[in-house]
Amino acid sequence: MILFYAFAQLNLLFNYLAARKNTVDGPTFNLDNPAEIPYVTIQLPVFNEAYVMERLLDNIVLLDYPHEKLEIQVLDDSTDETVVTTKAHVEKLAATGIDITHITRENRVGFKAGALKEGLVEAKGELIAIFDADFLPQTDWLKKTVIHFKDPEIGVVQTRWGGHLNRDYSILTQIQAFALDAHFTLEQVGRNSKGHFINFNGTAGIWRKETIIDAGNWEGDTLTEDLDLSYRAQLKNWKFKYLEDVTTPAELPIVISAARSQQFRWNKGGAENFRKMFKRVVGSSNIDFKTKLHGVLHLLNSTMFLNVLIVGLLSIPMLYIKNEYAHLRVYFIVMSFFVISTIIFFICYWYMYKTRMVAVLKTSLAI
Repeated sequence: MILFYAFAQLNLLFNYLAARKNTVDGPTFNLDNPAEIPYVTIQLPVFNEAYVMERLLDNIVLLDYPHEKLEIQVLDDSTDETVVTTKAHVEKLAATGIDITHITRENRVGFKAGALKEGLVEAKGELIAIFDADFLPQTDWLKKTVIHFKDPEIGVVQTRWGGHLNRDYSILTQIQAFALDAHFTLEQVGRNSKGHFINFNGTAGIWRKETIIDAGNWEGDTLTEDLDLSYRAQLKNWKFKYLEDVTTPAELPIVISAARSQQFRWNKGGAENFRKMFKRVVGSSNIDFKTKLHGVLHLLNSTMFLNVLIVGLLSIPMLYIKNEYAHLRVYFIVMSFFVISTIIFFICYWYMYKTRMVAVLKTSLAI
């Protein structure tokens, strides 16, 4: 299984390299023409984020976009004093003429998915941008993303999580940043460039409202509702567009408990979505074999950690068997072929790291 995944990563690397040489842009809106500017609703699903709410709201209202075509929904499921302070700040911003509303619920049915679904009922926009509380989009974010929805087949535009605000805070944040860079550089580009399944990453992306409804709306039966809706939308033949060059800064978890909780959600949610989507992906008549294969491996991402753990635990008794039973050495020589997976992973992640460091250097020199 690890070897299959390694070859899939290598294929994504080849896709990534090809995509960098052959960039293709579809039709885009001319935002200088008021008639072409789409109405956007920004949804901010939050829960007990007292320390970052004011910063988030002050950042969002700075987005450069016509106010008459922009609505902001603060979907507040908080159970602490955040509800009061957030409401007060929203009212302060609304008094300046900004179309911003503070929406609360009597219960947390469906959690984040439930909040997004309820907010969608009242949303005025034809496009729905979503940001978590720790994300701070740059002022031109909307203008760089909404233009791609002129293509009526585009259902989602996802941007890269980049410019991590606390990347160098500790070894923990550096490791997280490295892993995220691999996903947003190698995997998202590699899959998207060939029309394979990719996922909306839960934040820093924008949906066509019609796509959400057509795909069956948000569902709260998995821990990763974003992955779930992404696959349902693509099975409905909606196209996703990933913008590697549009970055959205965010903060990374700085304590191990928060990072572990995040990884637990992502991995369990991935497993839940594999169980939910496997038959639909494999049984779809609209998808080619290669896309199905990449889709299945994508959904199986969370099993890689378990597989690596099993291999690590088995390595000790296997070394004993190799030394004690000489007649099995030929078998071990043949099995050593699978070491190639380690080499493949090294090549993929080394290239990704080099690419990102070059990009950071160019940005620094430009400044």
